[in-house]
Amino acid sequence: MNPFGLQTIAEPLPGLLLLEPKRHGDDRGYFMETYREGEEAIRWVQDNESMSHRGVLRGMHFQRPPHAQAKLVSVVQGSVYDVVVDLRPASPTYGQHFGTVLSAENHRRLFIPEGFAHGFLTLDDHSIFQYKCSALYAPDSEGAIDYRDANLGIDWAAAWGSDPQSWRVSDKDQHGMAFASFDSPFVGPEYTPA
Repeated sequence: MNPFGLQTIAEPLPGLLLLEPKRHGDDRGYFMETYREGEEAIRWVQDNESMSHRGVLRGMHFQRPPHAQAKLVSVVQGSVYDVVVDLRPASPTYGQHFGTVLSAENHRRLFIPEGFAHGFLTLDDHSIFQYKCSALYAPDSEGAIDYRDANLGIDWAAAWGSDPQSWRVSDKDQHGMAFASFDSPFVGPEYTPA
């Protein structure tokens, strides 16, 4: 059982959990529990929300220890192609990535433990992305891996379905570091579901 009170659909990389809440619906609409604190609960200290237009790419971001962040992410309006990269050298999946569509329609959440880079490509206009963080934003510990790095093999274009030249990417994200030059400060995997 994971500590979030949600159904685990998959654990694609060690500690990374794709989750789905149980929905109860009728002709009036639906109700669902999106988070429940459990025995092994992570202490969430900051909630964030961003709105992005179609074709905005944000990532691949991380925070170094001692400000490393675990995250619980979801989309409440629209959809995104959400991607994480394992940055933990002790992990058997170091350097590997996982991508999935999170949307207001599928209601899925992704639990991302410390030691992952994270980013997303917005697939719909006015997509609203929410995430809980286990550590406060610390600009001095922030970093970014190049989202285009061929060593990572992320096929952003497959999710997009059209010309990547139309994507909108911040100047900061255009200058992310190469994965080969990244000196990882992370250990782990530290979270193992029971």
